Amino acid sequence: MTDLFETMRRVLVPIHKEGYPFIAIGIVLTVLAGSFVQALGWIFFLLTLWVCYFFRDPERVVPVGDGLVISPADGRVNLISTVLPPLELDLPAEPMLRISVFMNVFDCHVNRVPVTGRIEQIHYTPGLFLNAELDKASEDNERNGLVITTTRGGETLRIGVVQIAGLVARRIVDWVKAGESLTVGDRFGLIRFGSRVDVYLPADARVLVGLGQKAVAGETVLADLRAGGPVRQFRRI
Repeated sequence: MTDLFETMRRVLVPIHKEGYPFIAIGIVLTVLAGSFVQALGWIFFLLTLWVCYFFRDPERVVPVGDGLVISPADGRVNLISTVLPPLELDLPAEPMLRISVFMNVFDCHVNRVPVTGRIEQIHYTPGLFLNAELDKASEDNERNGLVITTTRGGETLRIGVVQIAGLVARRIVDWVKAGESLTVGDRFGLIRFGSRVDVYLPADARVLVGLGQKAVAGETVLADLRAGGPVRQFRRI
């Protein structure tokens, strides 16, 4: 019986409470639509199942190691570049390494802290709802930025994490406050229905992922803050 319960627990992924209102609406619409047209009821039933899937919140096994930067989001690594950080983050006006993870509507949208540290500030910026895959979405789209203070050896570093709304996304949710101390992999927010998360790191950080690679929040190592070492190579097969 214990083995059966454990198997069911692993198959039935938990649903985050942010999804409960949407699931309730889906159930009501399913019942109402089904009472008039059975086929329409089935359509709403399938949409409700998709909403349950969208708001899933699975457990993750977080890599632990000095200097490791873990992906804050599930999705595809769609941008790796050296750019100036957003002005609202109040980071030094010098080039930083930016790694972007794009989430489509089928990815898990619970966001996780990429490094252990203290949230120095949180800054929300209203904006447009362009395709989050575009480079200019970092500057034009609605977004929510966090600055996290962490360490590299004895050095204090300030890391930027920016949640960016997209074409479909219309709501960025955060559950943390400035001044909180978090451990790498902790949940800190969610973006509803398709979006992107940017991570801003020191320019000398070593990138450990490739463009197009699938990233898993809380598990995939994006970079190593410890400078040096060979550049990781990738190939498509």
